[in-house]
Amino acid sequence: MAIDVAVRHPGHARVTTTEPGPGVGTNFETWISDGETVRTYSRLHKLGTIRPVRARIRGLDDGEFPGSSRVYRPLTALPMETLPDTFIHPAGYCQNVLATGRTWISGTDVVRGREAIVVHSDHPRATEMAADRPDFHIEVAVDPLEGVILRLVESIAGEVTREAEVVAYQPDAPLPPATFDFDFPAGTTMLY
Repeated sequence: MAIDVAVRHPGHARVTTTEPGPGVGTNFETWISDGETVRTYSRLHKLGTIRPVRARIRGLDDGEFPGSSRVYRPLTALPMETLPDTFIHPAGYCQNVLATGRTWISGTDVVRGREAIVVHSDHPRATEMAADRPDFHIEVAVDPLEGVILRLVESIAGEVTREAEVVAYQPDAPLPPATFDFDFPAGTTMLY
């Protein structure tokens, strides 16, 4: 699986997930937002959606909350609970997952030509029962300049169960004007 992410602050984001397969235009899903509206499309199912951005929960901006109780508010939202959101906006992941386990910095590494700080967490809290084990381990490589995760490795009993790595990362890259344009193909069934 490959995931392409383009972000133009504030508000504009595009996340396209493609599955390997034969031919041009294989199965893909795209998620596009201008900060007010989210459009999604699945080529496999030929389904599309247009809906407002999810409303933020009220009361989260109280300055009297301790730091560990504050919820990060990104300048540009990405699909929630996804690898792009975890990698680009890692604050919630660090606070709600990594910090719940025994966490340490093991050193540095180079990921795709970028220096990274390697952080480990033993037995962090997991929402999936299969991973809620004392031998569950997470390793992340974080870009110290940008604060983004470049590599995520999860393992159980020393066996890697998930590995995700950034293939290319270009902060402030120039984006063509049409990057966030999308027209639903003919024959698309709109869900809402």
